[in-house]
Amino acid sequence: MSWTPAGEAVNSARLAEYYKLPGAYLNKQLQSLVRAGILGSVSGPRGGFHLARRPENVTVLDIVLALEGPDPVFRCDGILGNVPGADTEQNFVRTCLISQTMRQAELVWRQALARQTIAGIADSMERRFPQDKVKAVRYLTAGR
Repeated sequence: MSWTPAGEAVNSARLAEYYKLPGAYLNKQLQSLVRAGILGSVSGPRGGFHLARRPENVTVLDIVLALEGPDPVFRCDGILGNVPGADTEQNFVRTCLISQTMRQAELVWRQALARQTIAGIADSMERRFPQDKVKAVRYLTAGR
C-alpha cells in the first residue's frame, strides 16, 4: 500500500488474491490495522484499505503490536517454583535466567522493529526488485 497513490483504497479481495492469502484471514488483520490507526478503510464499490499515516511514520513494530498485541511473546510461568524445596515467595519472572534471556532478546527484537519503517522496506524492495513495484501497483489498482 505504500506504493499505491496516497489515499487510494486497495480492495482486500485483490490484496488477498495477490498474496494468495485467505480473504477472511486478511480482512481480520486489516481490521486490526484500522483499529490501530495504521490503515483507513473506505466503504462502497471502490472501497478498500489505504495507509492512514505516511509510510515513514509506520514502523514494523507498530504493525506487530497492532496484530499481536502489546504482551511479551515469552511468558514465564514460574515453573522453577514447582520444583521440590522452591522458595514460593521468589519472583521467578525476575530471577529465572531463561526468563531474563528471553526478555532481553525480545527487547532487542522490538528495538530493531521500531527502527524499520514501511517506507524503508518499500525503498529497499524497489531498489532490489524495481519491476515488483510496477507489477504490484498495476495489479492492486486495476479497475479503479
